[in-house]
Amino acid sequence: MSTPTVASLRARLPRPRPVPLAPLAPPPGPGASAPGPAAERSVPLRVLLVVALLCSIGPLSIDMYLPAFPAISGDLSTSATAVQLTLTTFMAGMALGQLVLGPLSDRLGRRRLLLVGAATCFAAGVVCVLTPSIAVMVVARFVQGFSGAAGLVIGRAVVADVSSGRAAARAFSTLAVIQGVAPVVAPILGGLLAGPVGWRGIFGVIAAASLVMTLAVLLLLPETLPAERRHSGGAAQVAATARRVLGRRRYVGYVLTVTSAFAGIFAYVSAAPFVFTNVLGLSTGWFSVAFAANAIGIVAGSSSSALLLRRLDPRTVLTAGVSLQITCALAMGAAVLVLGSPTVLVLPLLWLTMYAAGLTFGNATALAIEQVRFAAGTGSAVQGALQFGFAALVSPLVGLAGEASAVPMAVVMLGAAAVSATALFAVARPWSRRLPAPA
Repeated sequence: MSTPTVASLRARLPRPRPVPLAPLAPPPGPGASAPGPAAERSVPLRVLLVVALLCSIGPLSIDMYLPAFPAISGDLSTSATAVQLTLTTFMAGMALGQLVLGPLSDRLGRRRLLLVGAATCFAAGVVCVLTPSIAVMVVARFVQGFSGAAGLVIGRAVVADVSSGRAAARAFSTLAVIQGVAPVVAPILGGLLAGPVGWRGIFGVIAAASLVMTLAVLLLLPETLPAERRHSGGAAQVAATARRVLGRRRYVGYVLTVTSAFAGIFAYVSAAPFVFTNVLGLSTGWFSVAFAANAIGIVAGSSSSALLLRRLDPRTVLTAGVSLQITCALAMGAAVLVLGSPTVLVLPLLWLTMYAAGLTFGNATALAIEQVRFAAGTGSAVQGALQFGFAALVSPLVGLAGEASAVPMAVVMLGAAAVSATALFAVARPWSRRLPAPA
């Protein structure tokens, strides 16, 4: 009996069948489900700290110099309306900048645009410090808003690049704390600085914050969008990507949820000085206390959201936040329209509304970006532009009945809450397993 050779044994073994390689999946169409990583990823601490700084520069630039409006008017020999125009142009630049820089970051990457935006924001701040006239300041404020928009819109895209799932929702909740507290702290800080350093010194502080932001991006923030995930093409490709983003029903629903909720909060911020003082009869000191307490409400809601997300799905926390918001808005409407705005009801309801906003903002943002992870910069840009657009629309509405009525504020907040709830439950439909493909 012959001993089998290695060659004969190998010949008897079954030959493995070739396994065809799976073709690369095409980009998801408007009716497909949103792609996303299989495993949850957390945001590195240094990235979260840099993004938090990026998101704070906008509120600081908007609110910090408000107490110095009279001084600016006097020093530059101009009208109060012209000084107000510096705020309007900044907001316009912020909205336009998000629409331009967000999609552009999907093509060129995040870090380079953040560096250019932060450096330009610093230079525009220096021009505001040295401005010889209100005309120069108006132009500089537009540039400051446009370039500062990079921090907001690309910062959200960075979080979407490096995180997913509950971790992303927790990160956006943390950013919501910054964006909720900064508009309250900034005017107080500006008031404290107005006397010692003047309005030029306040712009110097804003410019210094922009310089710190530039250094933080340069030293601490890596590129989070690799070249293989970037979009190629020019304006036509950007437009096509925007159409794909807006074609995702759940994305649109979540974005309308968060932007409408933000509009309701902005209506409160715009009306609070008159409502607290002229309607509720609070003194200047108690006004500051009430305003700060409501800022703490947003912090409490965002902190609660981060804790709840350890056990609950972001959709559950968002549903709770929107439900609480519409409940408080209905109760506020009854308190103002029927009961004559009793302080004992209005103040607690406002605090609960702020708390609901803390539950809503981070989770709605995370869920929206999750639907368009293939174009996070564009998705973030659309959300940011809508937030500022809605805020600009509601701001003049709260003063329609004069400075001694809380009715416009209550009505606008109720309308905003109704739109937010409708967008969540009728458009996004987070608990629906299947959605019809958008037209």
